[in-house]
Amino acid sequence: MAWAIACMSGSFKGVFVHGVLRGLEDRGIRADAYAAASSSTLPAAYASVGRVRETDLSLWNTSETNMSEVVLSSIRALGPSLHGSVFAPGAARLCIATSLVATPEAAALTQTDGARRLGRKLLVDAARQDASWRDEHLAPRLFDSQSSDPDTRLTRDNFDEVAYATTRMLHAWHIPAWVNGQPYVDASYTSLCPALEMAERGYSPVVAIATEPGPLRRDMFSAETIPSEWNGARIVVLQPECDLKELGVDFSKATADGLEQAFALGVHAAYSYPAR
Repeated sequence: MAWAIACMSGSFKGVFVHGVLRGLEDRGIRADAYAAASSSTLPAAYASVGRVRETDLSLWNTSETNMSEVVLSSIRALGPSLHGSVFAPGAARLCIATSLVATPEAAALTQTDGARRLGRKLLVDAARQDASWRDEHLAPRLFDSQSSDPDTRLTRDNFDEVAYATTRMLHAWHIPAWVNGQPYVDASYTSLCPALEMAERGYSPVVAIATEPGPLRRDMFSAETIPSEWNGARIVVLQPECDLKELGVDFSKATADGLEQAFALGVHAAYSYPAR
């Protein structure tokens, strides 16, 4: 049976995902499909074509002080080298989770100067597990390189837009995100790790690479966790042994030494996964 890797969001903590994907590639382990959320997108895209070893820690460039520019600079630098290979015949399936802004009222907030205030409110809502605003105004949307639906098809033409949209946390990203003329925000509001989405597409096992220790939650607002089995598919979680903040890697900032340690921790975790 075909199997998939699903990668969790986590801003700079995504360097752990990067390390796991590098370790798996070094071992010659490649999945049939890859799915990503937020900052794990570019490493997952490289993994889908067996080219993770071409990347290094410069992917996590911290010279920019604005989070929108951190992401956009990485996409500008790396996107062109992916446009051909990710969509070439023989490439593994690639899926990217996002959150569609589904109402005009929400679009008026998320794509304007009111976004940061709303973003801070949603962080408070998430801490209280209050998903009422999210449920009314946002919807999960998975872009898929093999989708037959033009609204959800991931292509070389929209890859850069999707790669930015999946990262856009409202409290810290000031540049709006649009794909095919529709407004989007970070995947994390509706899906922290698209493992269940890949299980629903028939993959088993789904290896979920988490950026946090402990139970893997479905989204920011829910205490509900991703189970070890879904729709008959087995879900295996690879995760760091500690909070990466202890190493100097937090969501919105990271030290150079912390990035190196977190990456190495990911490589080590990859070697704990048994070859199929």
